[in-house]
Amino acid sequence: MGENNIFKVLSDRQRRDILVLLKNGRMNAGELADALGITPAALSYHLKLLKNADLIMEYKQKNFIYYEINTTVFEDLILWVGQFGGAKS
Repeated sequence: MGENNIFKVLSDRQRRDILVLLKNGRMNAGELADALGITPAALSYHLKLLKNADLIMEYKQKNFIYYEINTTVFEDLILWVGQFGGAKS
């Protein structure tokens, strides 16, 4: 997914909150919904957009699906944004 779509996905506060929660490790949907105080349907919508942008990954473990941050996408994004900083001539 291109940078434009990633920025669009990141423009929503709840999706950014999901990523902040996941920076500490894997969580399942129930844990995320409880922590954010949102309905499972609303969470499912946000998770779908985050997954489509490759910002998170999901893992099935027994009866649960766990989500975690896809750090490689963030590393690429940081490199891309970094090209605009630095010393000016």
